[in-house]
Order: sequence, then structure tokens, then C-alpha cells
Amino acid sequence: MTTNTASTGPVWDWAAGHGPVTGALSATTGCLAVATTGAATGMPPGWALAVGAAGAIGHTISSLRERLSGRTIAMRSASWLIGAGWTTWAMATGPLTWAAIGSLATIGVGMGAAARSTLLYEEARELEAIAANERQVARELSAERRAIAAEWVDRVQRVCNITLRILAVEIWPTGTGFTIDAELPPGGTTYDRIAQHSAALSADARLPHGCTAVASQGIHQGRVLIDVTTVNVLSEERTYPSDYSPLSIYTGIPWGYRTNAEEICVYLREQCALVVGPTGSGKTNMVHVILAGFARTTDVLTWVIDLNAGSAGLPWVRPALDANGTPVDGVRPGIDWLASTYEEAVLMLDAALAVGLRRKVAYQDLMAERNTDQLPISAKIPQIMLVVDEGAEILTSTDRRMKELAKKILEVIRMLRAMGIRTVLTALGATGSVLGNLMIRREAKARVCLTGGEVEGMDLSKVFPGSRGLRVDQAPYKGAGFMGTPESAAALFKNWRILPNQIRDIVLATSDLHPTLDGVSSKAAGDTYASRWDPERTAWMRDTTHTPATDAPAQTAGSAGGLNLSALRGDRESAEEALARKFREQIDAEFATFAEPGTNTEQPTPSGLNLSALQNEDNAARQVALGLLFSAGPEGTGASAIARALAKEYGTTRQTVVGWLKTWTADGTAVRVGTGTKARYVHRQHAPDNPSED
Repeated sequence: MTTNTASTGPVWDWAAGHGPVTGALSATTGCLAVATTGAATGMPPGWALAVGAAGAIGHTISSLRERLSGRTIAMRSASWLIGAGWTTWAMATGPLTWAAIGSLATIGVGMGAAARSTLLYEEARELEAIAANERQVARELSAERRAIAAEWVDRVQRVCNITLRILAVEIWPTGTGFTIDAELPPGGTTYDRIAQHSAALSADARLPHGCTAVASQGIHQGRVLIDVTTVNVLSEERTYPSDYSPLSIYTGIPWGYRTNAEEICVYLREQCALVVGPTGSGKTNMVHVILAGFARTTDVLTWVIDLNAGSAGLPWVRPALDANGTPVDGVRPGIDWLASTYEEAVLMLDAALAVGLRRKVAYQDLMAERNTDQLPISAKIPQIMLVVDEGAEILTSTDRRMKELAKKILEVIRMLRAMGIRTVLTALGATGSVLGNLMIRREAKARVCLTGGEVEGMDLSKVFPGSRGLRVDQAPYKGAGFMGTPESAAALFKNWRILPNQIRDIVLATSDLHPTLDGVSSKAAGDTYASRWDPERTAWMRDTTHTPATDAPAQTAGSAGGLNLSALRGDRESAEEALARKFREQIDAEFATFAEPGTNTEQPTPSGLNLSALQNEDNAARQVALGLLFSAGPEGTGASAIARALAKEYGTTRQTVVGWLKTWTADGTAVRVGTGTKARYVHRQHAPDNPSED
């Protein structure tokens, strides 16, 4: 605090932070002290007046630099002059008279009141300046929004022939786009009139590839929301977030992010999920993202069925087991159970059904206490999420054993929702054969369709019925596609990239988060569940000498695909060469070398097609049809052509051939190329890497 000496006149220290009361008291006591001292020492009275005038001028200059108001400048200058005037008068007439002291007290009260008034005025003035700046920013932002609104009113009128009244424009915080809230015109116009023109609106707006203009329902049926993405966030690859904080089945589990860069979560307490994605679309990575989310939850146990050697679940188990199959201290697997064979899958599904049925009885009192008809899921009574890789294909398989698995999976889906057992199924394609099951369509309300730019077998209308404006070419990137849940309409999304080293990190970081199966459920599951990690049952995970047996369709020995003819296994030629030669000879002889089972008593010659291992005529016709498919080469053939070739010899109908071709397409033996009347089928050994439509 700066103080002035007594010889300089009145004490006016505005920089000391005095308030109205302390400032006035300091000024008046200073004046009294200077007047008393001056009178006693014979100081010329004019000096005090000169000092006061100098103080008034100095404070006026400083106040102007601080850009204070004229009221404040006048108050400060007047205070200096009035104080200096009183001091001069008191020095001449005597400062210790009642008149001098009373007048000084009056001056002090006036100074305090004036100081208080100007302080309030300056505060109000400062707040008004801040508000003015905010209004200026709002005006500028409003101008941008008005420009966007005007532009899109014209665009929707031009493309959709609909006149909108835009109520608001929300700029996304991520800076990747904006949302338009508009009122539809009267006359029964609905939002899907705009949704079906999504591609045309995107093109008219010259949006970058991967950016869309998607219309969805507004707050009521007379309103529409148009989400416009201006920055393509799908083209870049993002790794799975390093935040492994605990999650819950009730708070949602993140599966990816939208085009506005916001996470999208699924809520699977009551819902099942379906993930569709062809080879190369990032489906396996998506499964790992799903398992990562489940690993972070404190009230979920994950059981995985993967008949392809358990590849989806192995990275989540191996960090918790040593080279001998003994559990590592302090580390629990990222999943609770893994089935890689038909037999283990049957055990798992039987255990799930037993757990669900037992819970229905054992927890009646708990549900009555909580006044709910659903089992209260918690860390003490965890939900079981059954993840079945290519489970949709199991449900549509014609194989007897796969039908048995399918029956059990459907029982779990149908019966155990309230008891906290739900499923996540994956599929290779969005086709009618995969999605034809009513149970899948009804229960799997959380749906993902990864496209990766693949067009064949990607019928988005089957995955998201009722959604308009969705096109495969909007998501040409690996790991990108469409996702829809009951809480979020079907729209573009992308999942994160997750690598094996991060999977290991997640397993180690979340080991303490995993719940344990409740006692009631564990008892119902029995020893089958209790011994699931015994070294004998996990030995296949450490066997690197040969590929574990799976329940995939049998393949030709020595070849990745083709016809499985057991009678050819003794040939010295390679299986591929022998098969190709025999098919050519078969076509040349118009099937003359074939003899029906039971009628040919001679040993087949090495140059003929040996089908003696076949059991019946239907199987013989089926194998010959597969031979015709192979012999057709890269050009392929159709159901009608095959049926005509088989009709005379076997009486095979076109409908039968169509069924064979669908089965071969589903298990990967054949590839369907083209659509409609131009559709043809090519054996996978002759199929192009990326088949396209004609």
C-alpha cells in the first residue's frame, strides 16, 4: 500500500483497494491531520489547494487510461478538490472548531455515498460489456446458423420438393457437422420423404466421401432432424480407447463411434445383438471390441462359441494360462468360457439352459422383494452374454449336429431373457437365408452391419427394415458400416482397431473387475462349468502340432476347397489335378462313365470318375452338380443349366439345384455373382477375389 507524506496535502490513495467506507474515512482523517499540522506550523493554505488540484489532474489521467466512466472520473476529481478546499479553509480558520469538524464529517459521508454509487455503476458497466461481447459472438454464430438454415431450406426444396421451416441449427462440439431441427409442412408430410433422398442431398451439398445427410424423426411426427456430417471420420483408423474403467450392463457398452465422433453404446440387459460382416470387413476385430467391452463390465460373464478353432476367444484366454495350462496367479481370462468344438458347445449351451431354468425358481423371493419380473443383475448375480461367432450360419445350417446346436441357441434366446442370459450372434452376410429366422429378427434389436465396401450379400434393408437412405458405398472402409439400436436409429459408424498386445493389456487391467458366477447358477452348471479351465480340457489351446478338429464342412485332402471324394484319396496324382482331369472327362463323355450304385460290379478304371463311395442317387446327383460347377470355370453357371444337365440321368429339378447352390454359397464352396436373371455361381477355386455384379 502506498502512502503519502503529510506535506503533500490530502491523502487520496485509490490504488490501495479501499472500499467506499474505508476510502472516505481515510480521506477525511488525512485532511484533518494535514489541516491541523499546517495550522500549527504556519503552512501557507494555498499549498494544500495546489496539491489537491494536482491530485485531481493525476487521477483524471489514470482513470482515462483505465477507460472508466465519466461519472467515476468526476467523482474522483471532485473528491480531491473538495478535500483540498476544506483543508485550505480549515488551516486559515482553525480545524478544531465544531464548524470545521462537522463540515468534514459531511464531506466524508458524501464521498462514501458517491464512491459506492460509482462502484456499482462500474460493475454494471463491466457486466454490460461482457454481455455485449457475448451478444456479438451469438450474432456471428447466429449469422452462420441462419446461412446454414437458408442453404438447406433451398436444398430440400430443390431435391425433395418439400418446404421446411427450420427451427434450430446445432453445431456439433466435435466440429464434424451439424444437426438441423425443422418443422415439416402441413398436409401429412413425413420425415422419410427426406430420408429417402439422403444420397441426393449429400451429393447436392458436395459433402466429402463418407459424409452423409441423414434424416430421422424429430420430437414429434411433424418435426424432422437432419444430421449433416462435414468431416469424414470413418476414413481414419482409431485404436481402442486406453480407458479401461469399469462399465455396467445398465450404463451401456461402447461398440464404436458415429460420424460426429461420439461413442455409440449398446444396452443388452434385455436385448440380443446381431453382427453381420463378410470376410475382410473387420468382423473379427468387431468381435474383439465386443469382448473388450464385456471384459470391462463388473456384472457380465462372457461365454464364447467359435467352431473355427476358437480363434475369436483364444487371445482373451492365453494371457491367463501358462505353458502347462495352469492359471496364472492374479490373472483371470478376459472371457469366462470358450468352446471351440461341437461337444464343448453342447456342454456350454446345456449349462446356460440349466442356469437360466434354475434362476427362474431360486430367485423368486429376490424378484418379489425388488418388485420386478426380471432378475436384478449385479456383480453378485452377473448376466451371461453368449457370443457365438458365425452363429447365424449355425441357425440356418442343414447339418444334423448344427441343427441340434441351433435348437439350443434358440431356446436360450427365447426362454432366458428375464434371467439375464443374452446372445451376440455374428453372420457372414446380410441375406434372407441368414436373417430369415423370426427369433433373430425379433430379439436381436441391436444390429451391426459391417460392409467394408462389399456389395454382394449386403442387403441393408434386411438388417435394418424401415430405414431409408442407407447405402453400402457410404462405408467403404474396413471396420465401417451401419449400426442401429432401439436407442439410436441405424446410421453410419466405425469401430476401433484393437490389436493382440492391447487385448493382453485389457485382460491384465480388467482381471479384478470380472464377477464370479453366483452360487445358485454355479451349482446348476455343475462340474462341466467348474472344470472348464482344467489343463485336460484346454490342451487344444497349446497343441501346435496340428489343427484342432472343427465342425466346419469337410474339405478335399490336399486342397483348401473343392469336392470331397473319398474314392480319390488313393490316387498318386494330386487331388486338384485328379479332380480337374476327371471332371473334364466326365463332361466329354456326357456322364457315360458313371454307374448307379449297386449296378456296377466292375472295378472303376483310373481314368473314370469314381463315385463308388456315394451312398445313394441323390448324393450322386449332388456331387455331379458340384462337378459341373467346378468345370464351368471362372465364367460360372446357373441353376437352370445344371438342372437341364441332370434331368435326363437323375430327374433332378431346378428347385433342388437351387437349394444345393444356396447351401454351397452359405458354406463358402460357391460364390454368387450378379443378381436377378444375370445371377450365376462360380466355384470358389475359380472365383475372383472381389466378385462384382454384372
